[in-house]
Amino acid sequence: MELLTIGAFAKASRLSPKALRLYDELDLLPPARVDPDTGYRYYTLAQLERARLVAWLRRLGMPLARIRAVCALDAADAAREIRAYWARVEAETAVRRDLAAFLVAELTGEPRGRHTMLELRYAARSDRGHVRPANQDTVYAGRRLLAVADGCGPAGAPASRAAVAALRFLDEAEEPAAGSVLNLLEEAVRGANEAVQDLARDGDGGESGTTLTALLWTGSKLALVHIGDSRAYLLRDGGLFRITHDHSVVQSLIDEGRLTQEEAESHPQRALLLKALGTSGAPAVPDLRVREARDGDRYLVCSDGLTRVVPDALIEELLAAEPDPEAAVRSLIGAANAAGGPDNVSCAVADVVESARPAAAVG
Repeated sequence: MELLTIGAFAKASRLSPKALRLYDELDLLPPARVDPDTGYRYYTLAQLERARLVAWLRRLGMPLARIRAVCALDAADAAREIRAYWARVEAETAVRRDLAAFLVAELTGEPRGRHTMLELRYAARSDRGHVRPANQDTVYAGRRLLAVADGCGPAGAPASRAAVAALRFLDEAEEPAAGSVLNLLEEAVRGANEAVQDLARDGDGGESGTTLTALLWTGSKLALVHIGDSRAYLLRDGGLFRITHDHSVVQSLIDEGRLTQEEAESHPQRALLLKALGTSGAPAVPDLRVREARDGDRYLVCSDGLTRVVPDALIEELLAAEPDPEAAVRSLIGAANAAGGPDNVSCAVADVVESARPAAAVG
């Protein structure tokens, strides 16, 4: 068996001797032989393939712990793991890209004259559905705020109401400076989480919580806060785009390449959440983003009572077919109930339009 010195192996694998020593300590790439007197490391040619894979994965930015897991898989499973990792990196990069563009625009004094000519035209409605004995959803739509919360557990209904109530002051407050809107939303969600936890402590001992997905209008942009598996969509230029990512067990399995979308629809754990407000343990960290709004955009915020039974293609069709937000909301809820109405369903639809006159809140 031909052995390579650590220097020769480093050159062949494009890993530095320092990196090779670290990977040995982590049991990621142990040498084939270590001289008992000098401690000098030797490697075989057969180890080059694993070493090169480690080098490539490090160039991707993959953490060492995850690289160790990938290297232990067969080729097909390793490929799925790498694909899932990169999909997550791209999603996180998109969030940072949007935030960077937002901050650059604010710091360079982007003209705001055009933006003040836009406003939201909105409608909201919630329905118990055909199966559940009570409605644990809460929905709200106002001149600046759209919000949906889907409660769970013994105090699910009060929890969803408390979560939305903790954000409603944003609808009536003065428009925040664009640069501080994410901090404002984050603080409001922290208050919502505390309110939901207080309800759970005062209840019958069963764990209760709620999802929360909301959009806050700043006159030119929409700030998004999201936790759980309620969703927000954007209908723009004839195409429907989901702008939230479910915090659910099933979605994590899809991200990791372990489930297809089709398999997820009938998965027994499809209702289990990875994040929610009010649950025990450390407070869940919400997703926060800022989006540029355009005249003609239509936004939908909804509970999973819609998305579990109405496919995205039909949601897109119904949103595009109804010119009025109120008609669109009724159409979407009707579609969910026509599909059996197995869950509470709540929808808020808002169109970005040229300014007309102030409107009252609904929901």
